Amino acid sequence: MRMIDEYIVNFPFDLQLFADEGNTGEKTEKATPRRVEEARKKGQVFKSSDLNSAVILMAGSVTIFITLPYMIDTLKSFTQFCLIDRSIYEFSNEYLSILFVEVLITMAKCLVPVLGITSITALLVTYLQVGFVFSGEVLTPKLDRLNPVEGAKKIFSKRALVELAKSLFKVTITGYIVYSVVNKYYLMFARLVDMELAASIIVLSQVVYEMALKVGVAFIIIGVLDYLYQRYEYDKSLKMSKYDIKQEYKQTEGDPMLKSRQRQIQRDIAMKRMMAEVPRADVVITNPTHFAVALKYEAEIMAAPVVVAKGQDFVALKIKELAHANSVIVVENPPLARTLYAAAKIGDVIPEELFQAVAEVLAFVYKQKRIVL
Repeated sequence: MRMIDEYIVNFPFDLQLFADEGNTGEKTEKATPRRVEEARKKGQVFKSSDLNSAVILMAGSVTIFITLPYMIDTLKSFTQFCLIDRSIYEFSNEYLSILFVEVLITMAKCLVPVLGITSITALLVTYLQVGFVFSGEVLTPKLDRLNPVEGAKKIFSKRALVELAKSLFKVTITGYIVYSVVNKYYLMFARLVDMELAASIIVLSQVVYEMALKVGVAFIIIGVLDYLYQRYEYDKSLKMSKYDIKQEYKQTEGDPMLKSRQRQIQRDIAMKRMMAEVPRADVVITNPTHFAVALKYEAEIMAAPVVVAKGQDFVALKIKELAHANSVIVVENPPLARTLYAAAKIGDVIPEELFQAVAEVLAFVYKQKRIVL
């Protein structure tokens, strides 16, 4: 036991950090913008396929109903053309090739408007739900997708049960709508045998259009509810624990302790640089115990004296010690010292209103230096 205790004590890893990483806490916090953005880069977005299908169904049904007269006229013209103009040609391979091309052109005339509208609608609805997202990660093959255990879990998961309930509900709604519409027009179906083909097609198209419209409206309502549910599940899947948020903050903003240490190092460097300027100063003006401001003035290159160092309490004491050690004259002038400390930063020229007071101090300093010399 003693050997085990010594091994644990001397273990090179931070056990507390390891414990924190193993237990990240309950995920109760809303996902941060960075977490959401990372999920989008991985292709993890939410959308309702039911809403897409419903809107496409509505768009396709409306387009077909609007373009139906055009389709009928196009098919009628093609039929007349084949029966009248093409009947004089000999049936051959060349004739079949020409006829095949003409059939494709006729089909394109009828279907391109519908396919174009539905394609544009599908892209627009998808874009409105998820925006523009391009991620190659979803195309990367993953072996866990072939895991039968994980596949079985998905079959009996909560999402699978919800999808099953939606499918059963849609089948029920569709069956009821079809039954109600057929029941509404069942007397008209017996009269179709007495109508011309074009009139029969128009009547049937109106019945089918009414079915599609009602089914589309019902599916759009289901799609909106599914969209809200998908968003709820998506937000829930991205929730974070307080530990996760703390770790993300450390990754983006940096560890607070490390940043504090960096700021301390920067302050130390700035302090050393400032103290290095004290021996080159012309004068140090003191409070005498609370403030110290070191000034330097070179008439050839400076318009006015410059503050090269300043400090309060302990720093002020160090500035005075350096000044005495390097034969820099120290002048006690409490009002001027306090005013300079508050009004000027290190490297700044002294304020204009203090020119006269500082000039008197510098004159005294220069006089003292001449006496010494």
